[in-house]
Amino acid sequence: MLLESKTAIVYGGGGAIGSAVAAAFAREGARVVLAGRSRPALDHVADVIRGAGGTAEAAVVDALDRPAVEAHAAAVAAAGAGIDIAFNATSNDDLQGTPLIDMRYDDFLRPVTKSLTAHFNIATAAGRQMAARGTGAILVMAGGREAIPALGGAHVAWAALAGLCRQLAAELGPSGVRVAWLLSPGSPEPGTGLPEEDQGAAGTGQPGDPDAAATVLGRRPSYGDVANAAAFLASDWARTMTATELNITGGAVVD
Repeated sequence: MLLESKTAIVYGGGGAIGSAVAAAFAREGARVVLAGRSRPALDHVADVIRGAGGTAEAAVVDALDRPAVEAHAAAVAAAGAGIDIAFNATSNDDLQGTPLIDMRYDDFLRPVTKSLTAHFNIATAAGRQMAARGTGAILVMAGGREAIPALGGAHVAWAALAGLCRQLAAELGPSGVRVAWLLSPGSPEPGTGLPEEDQGAAGTGQPGDPDAAATVLGRRPSYGDVANAAAFLASDWARTMTATELNITGGAVVD
């Protein structure tokens, strides 16, 4: 197993991407700590993971509350052998569908501010714990290299997150901590975000998706694809990957 005996905090663990990533981490042997604002959603994901034989616990944590994030990270680290992985899957409350020239500044700025605040809080709290042990991986969904209209501030937020990750990687690298991000062409069809057998037909990313035409493969990643990529990036198999992105766009972004 790729993540055996590791401790992973998944922020936004009750959401679609977060729950899929948490399930993949648990499948690969990690002790998973689900953090988010909705206790029922977190408990449901934890129950599914435990039902599949994994180890999971849940905690209500607002990623925008820096003292709360700091206290939770310290508690997780103290309860085990530290923190090995921090994955940020929190949402940004973006407003899409309106051209920038017609958008109110507050609506444009909100997802940028929220995304950067949440990831700064998460990465600095986890990074401090990781640096003390000389190892760890901090991951987030980011990027923003596509040219897509009417995404409001969300696209700018993703690009800003990539910049934040680069600086964090440069500062934490000497302490053995990696910081990287996954570039996705967007979420799959709505689904629970849990393993695909728990999603029914939703979230498969199969051909026929109206947004898949923008990709070279003709398909966007499923939640499972995103989760498997995250498990790899969090693992020691990716131990030389930092200050970089893992491109899982299916060719929507060509490197």
